[in-house]
Amino acid sequence: MDCSRCITLENARVRLRPLEAADFEDLKVVIFDDEVWRFTTMPNPGDAVGLAAYLTQAMQDREKHARYPFAIIDRQSGRVVGSTSYGSFAMPDKRLEIGWTWLGRDFQRTGLNRAAKHLLLKYAFGELGCERVELKTDARNWQSREAMRRMGATEEGTLRSHMFAQGGLRRDSVYFSVLKPEWDALRQTVFREFDARG
Repeated sequence: MDCSRCITLENARVRLRPLEAADFEDLKVVIFDDEVWRFTTMPNPGDAVGLAAYLTQAMQDREKHARYPFAIIDRQSGRVVGSTSYGSFAMPDKRLEIGWTWLGRDFQRTGLNRAAKHLLLKYAFGELGCERVELKTDARNWQSREAMRRMGATEEGTLRSHMFAQGGLRRDSVYFSVLKPEWDALRQTVFREFDARG
């Protein structure tokens, strides 16, 4: 995937565009909530210095083609309310991962995450030619696991002691996937409200 491209995606509910340093002001309103970071591998940025470092790291990751971080913009308010990314690129095998996702607590369970996943899946299968899109979460994160199931992803299994979590603990990661042959059915059912196709 060409991480130097400026990719902007939108549907009726959400707009995704490259995360930028200028998103600092919007993000500082929603990012410092410990509950948002509870199951992530990185801790709450904590303060303005931590937020600046978070944004710098995200943009460096994009420059190194390690991941492509997006700002999640709630179209109702026009504010940046979180972030999500493409990463774990394996384009010769036509697969990538959607992850590094977080939303301000007031925007969780509002349909915003599902709207963002619609855009990311549509672009991955359509423009990028992927055959497989992967997602993973901490095994303890039941809210995330249920959200992935509700959007039609298939739970594939658990990788035990997979990676470090906060506090030096090791977490089990639960993997999910969506395959290209499944995508047309999902966009006509789970994601129908966001899909403009007639």
